[in-house]
Amino acid sequence: MPELVFFSGTMDCGKSTLALQIEHNRSARGLAGMIFTRDDRAGEGKLSSRLGLVTDAVEVEDGVDLYGYVVDHLSRGGRADYVIADEAQFLAPDQIDQLARVVDDLGLDVYAFGITTDFRSKLFPGSQRLVELADRVEVLQVEALCWCGARATHNARTIGGEMVVEGAQVVVGDVNQADAVGYEVLCRRHHRRRMTAASARAAALSPDVLPVQSV
Repeated sequence: MPELVFFSGTMDCGKSTLALQIEHNRSARGLAGMIFTRDDRAGEGKLSSRLGLVTDAVEVEDGVDLYGYVVDHLSRGGRADYVIADEAQFLAPDQIDQLARVVDDLGLDVYAFGITTDFRSKLFPGSQRLVELADRVEVLQVEALCWCGARATHNARTIGGEMVVEGAQVVVGDVNQADAVGYEVLCRRHHRRRMTAASARAAALSPDVLPVQSV
């Protein structure tokens, strides 16, 4: 039976790499897929991995009916044996409903990939709807690590290496960036303490502030 599967995890855990692997495996067997994405780090209309792999995709804009897009593609003589939706956390809830309809009404497998929560540890609306509707939710087993070595479970937004908890939910960036807006994966403890790798290094290098008396 066709399924709507949500592959989820933190940033830097290999979601896009797995999406590209699924596309490679199926296309190598003669199957044809449709790939949707939104706000990929490689630019508009691209699905890319941090390993350097990239392929073309359909950039999803606000208001696009994904079910209607697939139906139109098929009605024009196009072929689609499955659908991949990367950066699915950025999709609107009604677009997730449309992906579920692709499964139920067109009989196609849909593989959605995305992070579950934002930099404030709040659910993305698209991810929430996927959790509600998916036939399966798969947590990726490639563990991203916090700077302390513990398993990373939270996504942090940074500005100049300092964690921030205010701002728009969607600001495109990447992990381990030194420019104005970047992202970092942290364990829960250090996310709660707002302690990034940069702030931890700064704390380790700060001078001893306790008074020292000579004897």
